[in-house]
Amino acid sequence: MATDFLFDGPEDARFTLLLAHGAGAPMDSASLQGTAKALATAGIRVARFEFGYMAARRTGTRRPPPKAETVIPEYFAAVDDLGPTPGPLLIGGKSMGGRVASMAADALFDAGRIAGLVCLGYPFHPPEKPTQLRTAHLKGLRTPTLIVQGTRDEFGIPPEVETYDLSPQIELLWLEDGDHDLKPRKAISGFTTAQHLATLAESVHAFATRISG
Repeated sequence: MATDFLFDGPEDARFTLLLAHGAGAPMDSASLQGTAKALATAGIRVARFEFGYMAARRTGTRRPPPKAETVIPEYFAAVDDLGPTPGPLLIGGKSMGGRVASMAADALFDAGRIAGLVCLGYPFHPPEKPTQLRTAHLKGLRTPTLIVQGTRDEFGIPPEVETYDLSPQIELLWLEDGDHDLKPRKAISGFTTAQHLATLAESVHAFATRISG
């Protein structure tokens, strides 16, 4: 079955970012919608897609999220279905989507098909289970990577992540007081969600420019 995409941003953008959703929310969730719009404003072409279990929910078939490893082939298929892009292609996703992308990245990078990886709210561990790490494959990651994380993300906060053995190819952007959706509490942090999304988009564009030469 061909992949269905939601597109944002100019068709002739220099950079294209393929984004997968998180475990429990679809590609048109408010969080991913806001992120895609911010990236598009920064001049990035965004292509969102859904894994099969999530797409099936639209027809009334409710399935639980599968193990991330089992949908890696679907990520490869989405890259194939997206086809050629005007310039460098980056892949990534929100939470589980970013994790799946990170497991697919090196094969695509080594084949010259992608320039980099962008993970939004990476699920370093399940909430309240800081010892159940999902980082083993990140130690040897060869793909240039940007992880954007909120400082109060229950899936991984700075004091925890600083202790992980991560590839030198991974850059981390911390957004002050951001939760797993990167949303801050304005009264506490002084930042708004819109400000954090603008920072995210500008940082992704700068990252893409840097790794593309």
